[in-house]
Amino acid sequence: MALRACPALRHPIIPIAFPTVSRKPLFTKRSFSVHSSISGPTEARKLVLEVKKQLERDHPSLPIGKNGRDDEEMIYWFLKDRRFDVEEAVSKLTKAIKWRYEFKVSELSEESVKGVADTGKAYVLDSLDVNGRPVLVVVASKHFPSVHDPIENEKLCTFLIEKALDKLPPGKEEILGIFDLRGFGPENADLKFLTFIFDAFYYYYPRRLGQVLFVDAPFLFKPIWQLAKPLLKSYASLVKFCSVETVKSEYFTEETLPAGFRD
Repeated sequence: MALRACPALRHPIIPIAFPTVSRKPLFTKRSFSVHSSISGPTEARKLVLEVKKQLERDHPSLPIGKNGRDDEEMIYWFLKDRRFDVEEAVSKLTKAIKWRYEFKVSELSEESVKGVADTGKAYVLDSLDVNGRPVLVVVASKHFPSVHDPIENEKLCTFLIEKALDKLPPGKEEILGIFDLRGFGPENADLKFLTFIFDAFYYYYPRRLGQVLFVDAPFLFKPIWQLAKPLLKSYASLVKFCSVETVKSEYFTEETLPAGFRD
């Protein structure tokens, strides 16, 4: 989907499997808040509780429960993303939790996105790639920003991200995104939605996007990429331009290859 700019998650689980690594504190004005690494479960647990305490104190109106301000698994994930900086984790979590509540992410379902999903513009593959990652496929030639409601596109995108994350096997943390750019034309161009997708991963689903494949990108797509690339921050480094043959040979087996890439 040449894809519109966005202003881009689980129940407390105890104990959380925190990593055990050597500690190298980075001293700042709030020395407890920032760590380049942590010494083990005890320290990680302290940081999770610190974030939880701040969210309860400063943002009591945020929802609780799964994907809420007291979801310790979610808190830990955002702490990892922010290199165990408590203040940055609180800031990013606040934004993510508010967005989930206002966007009504928990209410999205197959039925609620059926109208736009039936276009075939995007879907989650039933099988995993060779690295054991769930796969989100976007078909650019079926995306028409002048026809489809932008909000409905964003709802479909969010629902499919959630669906892909639900398919993560034990021990896996990232998904693969594939943009099928064959047949892409000017009528499919949508820089704002492309930015929304990457913003969603950056702000609301951090560290969940492992790689993005731009498959058989036509010359017309290159100027759009040059405009989008600076907006995507570090996520631009996850993008790989490749051919259908590369997708077939490097990312799937004959049995798991998406139907659209079998021709």
